[in-house]
Amino acid sequence: MIPLMDQPAQPSPRPLSFPPPLPLPLEGLTVVAVEQAVAAPFATRQLADLGARVIKVERIDGGDFARGYDTAAGGLASHFVWCNRGKESIALDLKDPRGLDVVRRLIAGADVFVQNLAQGAAARLGLDAATLCATHPRLVAVDVSGYGPSGPYAGKRAYDMLVQCEAGLVAVTGTPGQPVKAGIPAADIAAAMYAFSGVLAALVRRGTTGRGGPVEVSMLDSLAEWMGHPLHHTMHGGAAPARTGLAHAVIAPYDAYATADGGRVLLSVQNDREWRRLAERVLGQPSLATDPACATNAARVTNRERTDALVAEALGALSTDEALARLEGAGIACARLRDLHEVAEHPQLATRERWREVGTPVGPLRALLPPITLPGGAEARMGDVPALGEHTETLLRAVGMTDEEIAALRRDGVAA
Repeated sequence: MIPLMDQPAQPSPRPLSFPPPLPLPLEGLTVVAVEQAVAAPFATRQLADLGARVIKVERIDGGDFARGYDTAAGGLASHFVWCNRGKESIALDLKDPRGLDVVRRLIAGADVFVQNLAQGAAARLGLDAATLCATHPRLVAVDVSGYGPSGPYAGKRAYDMLVQCEAGLVAVTGTPGQPVKAGIPAADIAAAMYAFSGVLAALVRRGTTGRGGPVEVSMLDSLAEWMGHPLHHTMHGGAAPARTGLAHAVIAPYDAYATADGGRVLLSVQNDREWRRLAERVLGQPSLATDPACATNAARVTNRERTDALVAEALGALSTDEALARLEGAGIACARLRDLHEVAEHPQLATRERWREVGTPVGPLRALLPPITLPGGAEARMGDVPALGEHTETLLRAVGMTDEEIAALRRDGVAA
């Protein structure tokens, strides 16, 4: 046995070390946007959340017209608050050569440029993607339009509801007797997210080639892509899916059903095994599992009225909580039909701490963290919503303007 004093010294425990947090992926990049409404602003907000510096160029006479849509967000427009956090606002008159020159100076130092002006307006100003990328080879420049730069609809005005109609979304949404538009600006959001992903793809390519390049996104192209299922169903199957309200055109039961306390519960039975469990453990009628009128999905769709009546009778005798508990216990996919006040207090969002506060000109407002979570990195940068022209002077100085030049722009109504 070795005496204690002769034992080799034990090494001191090494302190635990953790890798430093990763920066946000777009930190160090600058985006300039001549944008309005939803499609382009929502795209550039994604870039701002991921760390990019976003400079928003607005009209001097009221700015982005989405600022005037409503006053629901503490006196601010809800669309604007949603789409424009984390940006710097500069107000310029681009019809004046001096205002346009400021934008050109900003673009010269930018990595990305985004615009969604009316068709042809950007080209007249020399701010279309092709022109800018010819001058600045490393620039990623994005043109967002309603219908694209060519074709019979190129010059047609494009607002979200109109594009929803042209893309066929309205034709498959609603009840048998009444088509309706989506309750969110689906065409705007579709175009925004393709513009966002297009920018990211172009930046990756720039990293390997050294060249940026133009990106083109149209609202119609974007929403038509989202119409893939009903389009393929119609083109290759011969019949368009029927409008069925909250029900599903080819699956039953798949609908919302009233409960005893005035709520509504949505459930979806995806296969005949689930139907058997529903019949036995929720409806309390095991014989329905083998009843030829409802044993298969095809039969249940054919006999949809009877199928729905059976489910409605069973759930109508239960409270909403009871109905959900019984459905969950039977392994049936289900959901509570929530209004927006309930969504704002959703227990899943609260438990996962998805809410933050964003600074605005009227004080802090609640906002959801963006859906992209980057483990190990910094949290999304949810910057303040800017007042119109809040950063005009700072940005004018940043492009080299003197006090006298700035004063002249303000005096002449070119900057605000």
